[in-house]
Amino acid sequence: MLGMKRAMMFAAVLAVAACSQANMNTAGSMTGAASDPHSVAYFNQVVGDRVFFAFDQSNLSPAAQQTLIKQAQWLKANGSHPILIAGNTDDRGTREYNIALGARRAQAVKDFLVAQGIGASRIKTVSYGKERPVATCENESCWSQNRRAVTLLTGTPTS
Repeated sequence: MLGMKRAMMFAAVLAVAACSQANMNTAGSMTGAASDPHSVAYFNQVVGDRVFFAFDQSNLSPAAQQTLIKQAQWLKANGSHPILIAGNTDDRGTREYNIALGARRAQAVKDFLVAQGIGASRIKTVSYGKERPVATCENESCWSQNRRAVTLLTGTPTS
């Protein structure tokens, strides 16, 4: 009797695992698997959803431009996602100064994407200044992570 219960339990576990695997495989692009080149997860993790800036700067470095070229290519190939560019700064300087600097960073990214053929009407910008840090220590290793602009896909594509 105990052997039969174990066998039934084992069969139930296998059935659940098989269903879970089947759902994951058939819905991979809908769930956003980073291995699916059409998913938002792929955009965020493989293409790269952010670019970084030097201290007190809003000009795009060559590395940032390369990331934005890849973003533009993905955006052209994967429908018309609405986009929000979020500009951020480190925590040095006044709130007002950092809001303005974050806005310049977001605008620099928008201008670059538009120059790459992404419709300006798809892109909105916002500045969070120093209000949304991703790292919170008082040294360059954290400050450099916070000086960024992040490209957010804010809705489903229209085509």
